[in-house]
Amino acid sequence: MTTETITHSAEETIAYGRMLAAELSPPLLVLLRGDLGAGKTTLVKGIAEGFQAACAEDVTSPTFTLVHEYRSPRATLYHIDLYRIETQREFDTLALDDLIGSDSILLIEWGEKFPRLQRERDIEITLERVGETGRRIQRINR
Repeated sequence: MTTETITHSAEETIAYGRMLAAELSPPLLVLLRGDLGAGKTTLVKGIAEGFQAACAEDVTSPTFTLVHEYRSPRATLYHIDLYRIETQREFDTLALDDLIGSDSILLIEWGEKFPRLQRERDIEITLERVGETGRRIQRINR
């Protein structure tokens, strides 16, 4: 099933993430696709708020740390950024399998770089810029 929405600001993208959180139940592997600056982390801000795992302003891109963890009563969210991971060996050292659990949701940016994640994903969300502040958000459920 594919759904699509357009947001017109970062605030609307965060609000969409909060709404989306109400539809997500662990365990899940979610791939977040889009160019640099497309709004992937902005969407995660809303998802984290929706789960009451973090305030939007506390959610930052894990570009350099690779993994950020946010805990809520409903789930543990792992926000993962694979932008700087180039090889399968580097990917394997992250031990993402250790993060998968009955209460976990893995939100993975740049996961399309690794075929295994493409095969195992439950949901794929693609963000695309539309004008100055707008975003087209397409969600594909497996």
